[in-house]
Amino acid sequence: MDPLPRQRGSVTMQGMKILLNLIGAIAVVLGVLGIFLPLLPTTPFLLLASACFARGSTRLHNWLITNPMFGRYLRNYELGYGIPLRAKVWILLLMWLSLGYSAYVVHRTGLQIMLFCIGCGVTLYLCRYVPTMRLPVPEQDGAPPP
Repeated sequence: MDPLPRQRGSVTMQGMKILLNLIGAIAVVLGVLGIFLPLLPTTPFLLLASACFARGSTRLHNWLITNPMFGRYLRNYELGYGIPLRAKVWILLLMWLSLGYSAYVVHRTGLQIMLFCIGCGVTLYLCRYVPTMRLPVPEQDGAPPP
């Protein structure tokens, strides 16, 4: 048994796992806050937390992807299935409503342009790069789907 921890560069592997778990925990807190605060995004923080926990702690990663509230979405995203079309529509609708309200409240043109650019970037990313999950056609009368 080696009494000294293995090193990768100047950071120990154990230190890296602690750092990843800390970043993941902060991302989970920010993601949960994003459920209630309109301009704080939930999904990117939860995806960051999942990525950090996958490398830092199997136990925390399993807790996150089996969470009853958002575990299914994270599992589907990690498996490459994407997110359901209904979720994409709700995400975009709520995001644009929040951004529109914020732009209305903020009476500075520069901030309004920035909000619009952020909204366009997130919309482009969500529509172009995040796959839309295809739901299987339900069986009818016990017959297998075509």
